Amino acid sequence: MKKVVSVCLTLALALGLTACGDKKESTDLVIIGAGGAGMTAAIEAHNQGAKVVLLEKMPFVGGNTARAEGGLNAAGTEYQKAANIEDNATLFFEDTMKGGKNLNNPEMVKTLTEQAKDSIVFLKENGAPLSEVGRAGGASVDRIHRPEGGEAAGNFMVVALKKRIDELKIDLRMNTSATEILKNDKGEVTGVKAKNKEGKEYTIDAKKVMIATGGFGSNFDMIKEFDAKLADFKTTNAPGALGEGIQMSEKIGANLVDMEHIQIHPTTIPGQGILITEGVRGDGAILVNEEGKRFTNELLTRDVVSQNILAQPGKHAYLIFNDELVKKNHATEAYFKQKLVKEADTIADLASQIKVDAASLEQTIKSYNGFIANKKDDAFGRDSLKLSLEKGKYYAIEITPGIHHTMGGIVTNTKAQVLDKEGNVIPNLFAAGEVTGGVHGANRLGGNALADITTFGRIGAAEAVKELKK
Repeated sequence: MKKVVSVCLTLALALGLTACGDKKESTDLVIIGAGGAGMTAAIEAHNQGAKVVLLEKMPFVGGNTARAEGGLNAAGTEYQKAANIEDNATLFFEDTMKGGKNLNNPEMVKTLTEQAKDSIVFLKENGAPLSEVGRAGGASVDRIHRPEGGEAAGNFMVVALKKRIDELKIDLRMNTSATEILKNDKGEVTGVKAKNKEGKEYTIDAKKVMIATGGFGSNFDMIKEFDAKLADFKTTNAPGALGEGIQMSEKIGANLVDMEHIQIHPTTIPGQGILITEGVRGDGAILVNEEGKRFTNELLTRDVVSQNILAQPGKHAYLIFNDELVKKNHATEAYFKQKLVKEADTIADLASQIKVDAASLEQTIKSYNGFIANKKDDAFGRDSLKLSLEKGKYYAIEITPGIHHTMGGIVTNTKAQVLDKEGNVIPNLFAAGEVTGGVHGANRLGGNALADITTFGRIGAAEAVKELKK
């Protein structure tokens, strides 16, 4: 028996295995999660010379990034300058802090708002130019960057980043979950335990580990724990957004922040959780209630617009727009394919289809067109008045708020290093994206998620490589 064990151990050592049949390997950087943050970090670290292993538990990449529709906020970009849009990091900072009810970590917001413009450059260099600039809720100027024609930005980015991952031959492992983050007796992170599709567990020794697993918007046990009143809401989140990265990091001493702040998006399809991009409102659509009347400035922050919708009869509303917007915003094409849109040649016909009073809806649109002509919204103070609704066809989409983004998560610093409960850096551990907390405060502005994941994905990767080279 001793001889068999000896032979087994000898073979294990010779093949780099931990025990008979248990694979063990080593790398510079393991990244957990192949959404926008994880893929960005993998590309950045690879380009700076690191050996990267990228783990993704799902059979596809993208996570919540693939479902993001609006765009990426950045200030002082080449695209803003080309469109004569005056913007800067200070104004971006002020909008973000105000949107987050000043509960955001100011240092994190400062880093985000100063460096998001470099994320626009990074994406352009990696096949995802976000060259069109529009307005999102809570922004004081046109700042949200998206693909030309208004295509949904998230999937556009995911496709480009995945193509780049393949071109660079980065070690991407699908259907592979990280089950544990490993630490030594000095408190230093040393790697991860992983499990593949067949259920085979193995260890990856890593000099650095980055958590990019996203939030917990599809984990209703966690949602109930932190905000019980949202228990019956539908979610726009990808099925993999279950919060494991938060849970794994907490087990090794990471601090968490803002877990109670869960964002509901104003415009999702009732009972389905399908997201209607904020870009539809940004490009000029209005919201009306069952009485056919506007009831809010459509471009206030998501939390405010959501609460205003929930205060209406039936806790729902209708997005109203016309052909001019459809031609401008290509994201709407998907809504037609999904048969989510009512359409008509006249306002009266549209009113009949959505069962609101025709005279009331006609008066609402007539009044709004007057605001457009006078460049002043006397009813609700909307300051971005881009679309006249004088001509059809006319369209309506029924919407209601749904769970969208979890602002809380792992505490990190401006280098994307993970901090423990005493505020100390946990050596060799990084995190980026929705798995982290502190950037968005009590409410995330539309366009700041893609800015967050790309910016801190790059920053964390660069810092990890910098430490590797010391």
